[in-house]
Amino acid sequence: MSKQVVVIAPHPDDETLGCGGTLLKHVNSGDRIHWVIFTKARVEDGFSPRLIDKRIEEIAQVAAVYPFSSVHKLDFPAAKLDTVALGEMVQQLSTVFKQLQPEIVYLPYPGDVHSDHKMVFDATIACTKWFRYPGIERILVYETLSETEFGINPDLNGFRPNVFMDISAFLEQKIQIMSMFESEIGEFPFPRSEQSIKSLAAFRGSASGCEAAEAFMLLREVIR
Repeated sequence: MSKQVVVIAPHPDDETLGCGGTLLKHVNSGDRIHWVIFTKARVEDGFSPRLIDKRIEEIAQVAAVYPFSSVHKLDFPAAKLDTVALGEMVQQLSTVFKQLQPEIVYLPYPGDVHSDHKMVFDATIACTKWFRYPGIERILVYETLSETEFGINPDLNGFRPNVFMDISAFLEQKIQIMSMFESEIGEFPFPRSEQSIKSLAAFRGSASGCEAAEAFMLLREVIR
């Protein structure tokens, strides 16, 4: 039976970096995938109209290629989520969750260096209480190149995966999708580069016995 899968992205491209191969694998298995984008680039926040238009185009292209069954743009200010009331973010995401009734949820690691990721994590976790969203079966945290590895906090244990998804058959397609975010990808040793994506996939694969893998931290699983 197909599953309703929701990936939470603080910014467009986080979903692809963190679990692009896994999302493609869900689609291949007949699951329905949904994309929730928390933030939006705005002129008043210093983004150029050209970049904003390009990002809108990239989102549309990426959404079609996966393909996502639905895309939900919450349009909070990019890089300024710490100025938004947590309750407002929870309310908007709750509306989406009640509509989609997700069974599997992917969300960013709260220890990432970008503060937006921590805020998105907190808002999403608030929307996973079983007595309000009883259909959720699995909650998994993904890692994001250029954010997770730079989240150096001596008070945290760091990203410690306990679930690995074999994406060997989907790695090349993941990289092709990531290349659609032209403004976000660069040449190695830039973290969001083809070589970096392949290297991380190989590293996670070596830890789990496959050629390429994506890694997750399982927060909760309900077996019915």
